[in-house]
Amino acid sequence: MNAHFSFGPATGIGSMPGGDAREAAKTVTGSFEDFPYLAELPARGPGADMIGRTAGLLVELYARVEPSGWRIGDHPGRDTRRARSWLGEDLDALEEFTQGYEGPLKVQAVGPWTLAANLELKNGEAALSDPGACRDLAASLMEGLRQHLAETQRRVPGAQLVLQLDEPSLTAVLRGRVRTASGYRTHRAVDRQIVEATLRDVVRVHDGGPVVVHSCAPDVPFALLRRAGAAAVSFDFSLLTERDDDAIGEAVEGGTRLFAGVVPGTETALSDPAGSVMGVRTLWRRLGLQPGLLAEAVTVTPACGLAGASPAYARQALAHCVRAARSLADNPE
Repeated sequence: MNAHFSFGPATGIGSMPGGDAREAAKTVTGSFEDFPYLAELPARGPGADMIGRTAGLLVELYARVEPSGWRIGDHPGRDTRRARSWLGEDLDALEEFTQGYEGPLKVQAVGPWTLAANLELKNGEAALSDPGACRDLAASLMEGLRQHLAETQRRVPGAQLVLQLDEPSLTAVLRGRVRTASGYRTHRAVDRQIVEATLRDVVRVHDGGPVVVHSCAPDVPFALLRRAGAAAVSFDFSLLTERDDDAIGEAVEGGTRLFAGVVPGTETALSDPAGSVMGVRTLWRRLGLQPGLLAEAVTVTPACGLAGASPAYARQALAHCVRAARSLADNPE
């Protein structure tokens, strides 16, 4: 990653409420003038959801909706077409509201392990159950991401693209907690070195650009993600425990950026912006890190996607992230 890349002080995670691509793009670009992102609108239905949207990016692998979830099939069907058509709509809207934009711009896709845990093979079991299927899936995802990044760059030529890989199932994959189709057993834990090597391959797809890995699950494997090449880690700040202190301290000192999810993703009364980042300041003191590093090391985000929020709350939450980031920069102590 080039050393002079600068992330914005605040951004969102990905999903937004509602089904209107133009409205979402307008809200996101209006809220985050220096770090917008490509909004996702899962309320539109299958294919706009996280797994379906990324399944639509896959190259030479196709998936369709079954009652149990997304299943890999032999040829593109209407579910694939729908996923691709919605992504096209979202890119059109983003392009319209980023005319002349220069700076960081984030696009999100599901990472290889959460995809393997949530996509079914023909026998109904997760792709995770078959090492060969996991490899094929990762290779197909890499090719799809290359094309998606190139297409986004073509539409917003001045953007410095940031790729976010959503990996909420990663900890469950590492700990053998992903349930089998019957629900009575769990899939075996995947070897940490294999998990890391696959992630490293996928991260490398964004040649020259930074990759952020997002998980709003507890016990985010910070050290593993850093070794795999993630430039930043995005997480729900409220789920941190003191057990995470060492890993976070090492990450910050090693130059990894923290996307701190401090603003609740669902309806709640928001405290003052300074109150939202109080926990971040406390963590900094506890770790003995320089207060001056705060604004350089932290991007403020919601705790998770905003698909479950009302449109009014989503707008409020994004504006709150911007104000909270400003408070961190102005008063790091």
